[in-house]
Amino acid sequence: MHIVTPPEASREFVQNTRITKKKVRELHGAMIDLIAFMNQPQRDQALLAEAGVSLDRALFPLLVGIERFGPIGVVELSERAGRDYTTVSRQVAKLESLGLIERRPSPADRRIHEAVITDKGRQVTDALDAARHRLAAHILAKWSEEDLSDLVRLMRRFVDDLMASSSGTDRT
Repeated sequence: MHIVTPPEASREFVQNTRITKKKVRELHGAMIDLIAFMNQPQRDQALLAEAGVSLDRALFPLLVGIERFGPIGVVELSERAGRDYTTVSRQVAKLESLGLIERRPSPADRRIHEAVITDKGRQVTDALDAARHRLAAHILAKWSEEDLSDLVRLMRRFVDDLMASSSGTDRT
């Protein structure tokens, strides 16, 4: 396989010698570890149990996504979740049947139906947020305020820069 590097990316890499292959590999490794950890089914079960919420573990990330990013269409939600559109569509229908979200026509395009959280759904996401806080507080208890602030700031900056990358295909 032959990989072609765009000239502008190549120039930037040459000029920016502090970004070593080792550092990028370590960052990538940490991200893979984080994603693998967060994707463990027992993590979801622990959060649901801590929140006192009885909900299929495949549904609650979608409910949280709708709460955070809604109103949101199923296509965008499926892209954010990294799941197949048809699967997400069925799961959104299930959330609607449970009264946790409602779907309504988009004001911008009436052909698109957007998912919006209901008051009942917000009660669930509030319980999940409180549980997440309790679990994170335990883990971060020994961190200094400065370290925690740095983590939040740098993580937000990294994600924002990834999302804003011109190619949109950076998979770091």
